[in-house]
Amino acid sequence: MSMLHKAIQNRWCRLALAVAATLLYAIGVNWFIVPMGLYTGGLLGFCQVARTLIVEALGLSPNVDFSGILYLAANVPILLLAWQALGRGFLVRTAVCTVTSSLFLSLVPPPAAPLVEETLTNCVLGGILVGFSLGIVLTCGCSTGGLDIIGLCLSKRGSRFTVGRFSMSFNVLLYAACALLFDIQTAIYSVIYTVFCSLFIDRGHQQNISVQVLIFTKDEDPALPRSIMSRVGRGVTYWQGKGAYTGSDIRVLCVCVSKFEVAELQEAVRELDPQAFFIVQEGVRIGGNFMRKIS
Repeated sequence: MSMLHKAIQNRWCRLALAVAATLLYAIGVNWFIVPMGLYTGGLLGFCQVARTLIVEALGLSPNVDFSGILYLAANVPILLLAWQALGRGFLVRTAVCTVTSSLFLSLVPPPAAPLVEETLTNCVLGGILVGFSLGIVLTCGCSTGGLDIIGLCLSKRGSRFTVGRFSMSFNVLLYAACALLFDIQTAIYSVIYTVFCSLFIDRGHQQNISVQVLIFTKDEDPALPRSIMSRVGRGVTYWQGKGAYTGSDIRVLCVCVSKFEVAELQEAVRELDPQAFFIVQEGVRIGGNFMRKIS
């Protein structure tokens, strides 16, 4: 079983790993995105744009910044949605990660000068670091609030929207509005950043990656599929086969799981048949009665 999977089995280790990932998230934002003046995107980015428009419309001082208040107010109905759709435990973990990410964003100082001068390189590095860290947070069954929660709810209901895809779709629309209202060059670079960020969110969020596992075994004991269904909580389909070289009878078991569950599935099988042969295929499209365990 992978070290990540073992760590996440303990709720305190899971929370500690998520908190450490929020530090990595703050580093990615403050070291690569903020120095280049790029839009952060997401719900906070939307609130920042709304604040700018309100300040201009009411003729307020440019130094007035109430985007944090708008962000907090916008998160209230989203957190209520999380409580109903994803459970109280997820809500508590999300509250902790939201606080720590806000704290780290305040404590991690942006460099006096950009670490990398080229804007495109900062977009790529920042997108990878932020996306990877948010993927870890989601894998730990947590969230930093905002659009992540809506993406998780859509994914759980069977929508083709993943957290990364939903975030990217929202941000592209947001940046298009920013391009029309403000600076088009900054908006374009922000789109590049959010594309890399969204891709790495989905790659890091292992519960969202569908996997088909074929298990070839000579063990005819019905305890093997029962063990899989009991430990992993997934259905098993099997059929009889025959080895072309040996001519011996084998049984082929087919199980559809998330990438996060593969380690536990392999451990359950090897406890009963250490000689079992596996084929693991990622990125398969699964429909029908398949429950996404995304948190």
